[in-house]
Amino acid sequence: MKIEAFSPEEKAARKQAIFDAMSPRAQRWVQKKGYDKWDPFQEPKDPIDMRKDKTRRTSQVLIREFLQTLAMETYSTQYARGAFELCLGIINEEERALGMFAFASWYRDLLEKEGIDLFENQ
Repeated sequence: MKIEAFSPEEKAARKQAIFDAMSPRAQRWVQKKGYDKWDPFQEPKDPIDMRKDKTRRTSQVLIREFLQTLAMETYSTQYARGAFELCLGIINEEERALGMFAFASWYRDLLEKEGIDLFENQ
């Protein structure tokens, strides 16, 4: 039953009953916050939404797709971890990750323009 179904007097009585049933430490916390401001009936917050990139993929899907394009012997755990951290940073639009991505994109274009293959010895 939703709390809105109760009269203001019933809500106040229930609020007082919840307060009285609390430990002294919890009661002090409520009093510090302000008993009148305290709402023991508030709805729980929504769970964190699954962050998705512009293609509507989650970080897990993106990193799995990326790593599947590579032969397993060609990358280490550190390599995969770095790729995943960058993936998360880009999805969350973190300045540091966006800067690394912009530089990597620029550097790749520069190497292509000059005919250099960065991975030719690997």
